[in-house]
Amino acid sequence: MKIFTNILVFLAIALILFNVTLLDFRNPFQGESVVAFIGIAASFCAVMILLIFRISKRIEEKTNEK
Repeated sequence: MKIFTNILVFLAIALILFNVTLLDFRNPFQGESVVAFIGIAASFCAVMILLIFRISKRIEEKTNEK
């Protein structure tokens, strides 16, 4: 499970970097820049959810050991 979440975090970070390249810094709220902002926000949320999931699994393992 740890490898799978690492792969998903890597893909989400790659999507963030890709969407940053799509941003038009002169007109950030027009055209495809809005889509890029939405993609960045969604990928950031995915990273946060995966990190919370990983932490919860670590806590579950520690409570099951005791």
